[in-house]
Amino acid sequence: MISIPKGTKDVTPYESYKWHYVEDTARRVAATFGYSEIRTPTFEHTELFLRGVGETTDIVNKEMYTFLDKGNRSMTLKCEGTAGVARSFIENGIGALPQPTKMYYITPVFRYERPQSGRLREHHQFGVELYGSTSPFADAEVILLAKRLIETLGITELELNLNSIGCGTCRKGYNAALKDYFRARAEELCPVCRERLDKNPLRILDCKEERCAAIAKDAPVVTDYLCDDCRTHFEALQTILKNEGVSFAVNPKIVRGLDYYTGTVFEFISTSIGAKGTVCGGGRYNRLVEEVGGKPTPAVGFGMGLERLIMVLEALGLSLGSPETPAVYVAPLSEALRGQAFSLVGKLRLAGVSADTDLADRSFKAQMKYANKKGYRYLIALGEDELRSGTVQLKEMASGTERAVAIVDLPKTLGEL
Repeated sequence: MISIPKGTKDVTPYESYKWHYVEDTARRVAATFGYSEIRTPTFEHTELFLRGVGETTDIVNKEMYTFLDKGNRSMTLKCEGTAGVARSFIENGIGALPQPTKMYYITPVFRYERPQSGRLREHHQFGVELYGSTSPFADAEVILLAKRLIETLGITELELNLNSIGCGTCRKGYNAALKDYFRARAEELCPVCRERLDKNPLRILDCKEERCAAIAKDAPVVTDYLCDDCRTHFEALQTILKNEGVSFAVNPKIVRGLDYYTGTVFEFISTSIGAKGTVCGGGRYNRLVEEVGGKPTPAVGFGMGLERLIMVLEALGLSLGSPETPAVYVAPLSEALRGQAFSLVGKLRLAGVSADTDLADRSFKAQMKYANKKGYRYLIALGEDELRSGTVQLKEMASGTERAVAIVDLPKTLGEL
């Protein structure tokens, strides 16, 4: 037997309805905020992620699925959603259209990392991107969209953590302070962070090694180094959120794991199931479009892991919809009537009614057992008498009640139920 690759998961027909429920809810909430879907390729040129995500990040250093194609070009499976959207924004001339541009995506993401609860080597993300606005109201909008989606799904015990990691101007002073701090204990850092010390000391704050995390605990905080513009923007965002009744905590330790972030960064943490878990993270990336070859364009957005979100919903016992079972089962009473049952089901389907019939040559008794196990809402037993009279008994499976319905009226009757 060939087994599934480590760090991947099948979504079987018996649980796919959960994904439909979450994805449909995400699409509906995004639409109420004026966002439209964008779809980008599953793989991109590796250079896109090197320039956009950053060569000093864990994703680029350790986690990307990179390969040479038959033209000897380096390609990488999508390791996050935002860089591909930025490339598409440039390549398709979206920046020439009226701004801001509001987009969302639902996409697979590939990272070679240790599989853990809610995070797989192939997982899926819902994300939103707002391009073309520097306003703190844009930051607030994407935060409110994330909050609305999470709460619409039923998760109410949330913590919103905010930070600002500054722009290119104030980052210089902060990077210098970090270098001074970490150089004093450079020998204690992991080999990767020793390399980061000169290239990008901010990434040391995101290291998952225990020794590096312990050293970083007392490192300088970025909010002490913000320039006037960044501080004004961050304070304005906090005022907007307070006016909207959104509670939050300023957490200067949040830096996010991607180099393209500038200014606002945020995370939503679920506290409902014991151990805290990030269910959503995002922020501003005002330099990303320029980094990957476009004109300077401000942007803000977030990403949300669907596996982790579904895991939290299941742990809380919250609704994830119900299995998608056809509404009515047409059971022929004899072998000779299978063709008539098949034709009747076809007419119902053409009328938009979800219907099914026997495809396994079962006896009528076996069909009854099958219909019960599958959970059909209604049953029609089709025999010679029903065909002669043109009337069938429509049985509601849950209650057992029946009512006579003319065969010609079945599409209309079932469509109204």
